[in-house]
Amino acid sequence: MSRDARWKALLGLLVERGRLDVEEAAAELAVSPATIRRDFDGLAEQQMLVRTRGGAVVHGVSYELPLRYKTARRAPEKERIARAVADLVAPGETVGLTGGTTTTEVARALAVRADLAAGSPALTVVTNALNIAGELAVRPQFKIVVTGGVARPSSYELVGPLADGVLGQITLDVAVLGVVALDVRDGAAAHDEAEAAVNRLLCERAERVVVAADSSKLGRRAFARICATGAVDTLVTDAAADEGAVRRFEEAGVRVLAV
Repeated sequence: MSRDARWKALLGLLVERGRLDVEEAAAELAVSPATIRRDFDGLAEQQMLVRTRGGAVVHGVSYELPLRYKTARRAPEKERIARAVADLVAPGETVGLTGGTTTTEVARALAVRADLAAGSPALTVVTNALNIAGELAVRPQFKIVVTGGVARPSSYELVGPLADGVLGQITLDVAVLGVVALDVRDGAAAHDEAEAAVNRLLCERAERVVVAADSSKLGRRAFARICATGAVDTLVTDAAADEGAVRRFEEAGVRVLAV
């Protein structure tokens, strides 16, 4: 197993469990404790975890993995969610996509839809995510609009007043949000306030708002609010979503698709 693969696996385990010790991690990954110690030290130097005596813990409520280390987490669920979200988009519409692993999968699902293989344009995509723009720019039938702004290295998203300037001049048929938390009372949220501000503006410029969030995000709260639950038209999540949570979102007026 390569170092990058080990780091992805270790960070995924940390997010799920909150704490790992060296011996436990070594057994999980079938490597030596010395290798895990070096990995923990390297991740600590990059401020991705906090070293403890004999192990490591996550940073706490503000902990955020860089996007490149989150891609493998809950991948099957995200792919199902992405296909369902893509099916909600009609040919010729203007779609806003925020950054994140789930919205990246939505972009990929849109790219392979047979009914979007041609058009002038088949779809207009507005995004502040550099990786999404890069993947879709090679599709000549898609019109890609990228906001300005300053890039966040952890998520590849453009944020700040330059992004606000572009979004303030356009309208969207649908905004697709990737979130780190969605709570009935507190709404959709992100870790970073600048990211949340751009996402909030995408919502405001859209006729309808779709949140793409796997079940681990439901009922959670995060630092920076994107929008109230009442601003969300549709939530697309996975079939493992708690029935009580789904019912509360539906009672709040949100259409819920569990796939």
